[in-house]
Amino acid sequence: MNNSCYEKLKMFKEKFPNCVTWFRLKKHCEVVEKHLNPGESVDFILAGQLDEKPLSLFNTGVIVITNERIIVAQNRLLIGYKFSSITPDLYNDMQVDCGLIWGKLCIDTVKEKIYVSNLDKDSLPEIETSITMFMSDAKKKYNNSLDES
Repeated sequence: MNNSCYEKLKMFKEKFPNCVTWFRLKKHCEVVEKHLNPGESVDFILAGQLDEKPLSLFNTGVIVITNERIIVAQNRLLIGYKFSSITPDLYNDMQVDCGLIWGKLCIDTVKEKIYVSNLDKDSLPEIETSITMFMSDAKKKYNNSLDES
């Protein structure tokens, strides 16, 4: 199995050690790798708590930016996993909240809002830039392809 997803997550965790994440990060990355399309590559990855509660500690998951979409994945403790895919046409906007110790991210899509909490507050600018740059570039490509057709 290709561990590039997990290796990139370890680098993120080393750079921003105050993100609250618990064990099973490798299992969450395996869910992502299971759903990668041929030719799709992981550009950026982060881990946090997949809800908006500031004291949530047991809902860890990963958010991955690939060259095609944003993936949200979580391997459940007993049975199965949770997987969401956000393509550029479904993305609305994003909100970043920085608190005293941790930060929170809200990705607004056409269908739902995805929250990621207990993020290292120093990681927020890098996360915001990565998501914004990807979505901006992807939407430009999408609009150009519509103009050509």
